[in-house]
Amino acid sequence: MYREAPRDTIDSGWRFFAGDETDDYVNDPARLGIFYVNTIANYDPTITLYLDSLPGTAFVREDDSFIEEVLRPSE
Repeated sequence: MYREAPRDTIDSGWRFFAGDETDDYVNDPARLGIFYVNTIANYDPTITLYLDSLPGTAFVREDDSFIEEVLRPSE
């Protein structure tokens, strides 16, 4: 999961992925969905600890926890 700067007042900036998607997969808008972050947190409450993180932050799930990942400047 990673956070971009929100695009508007409704956007939280959070983006969630399984981690095994190909570029072709994520570049197909038909395969993506827009959800309230609360909906995602209801599916996985463990993310709530990280939701106040600043834009530019990313986390990778390892077992039952998240590890902060350093993003490259171009991301």
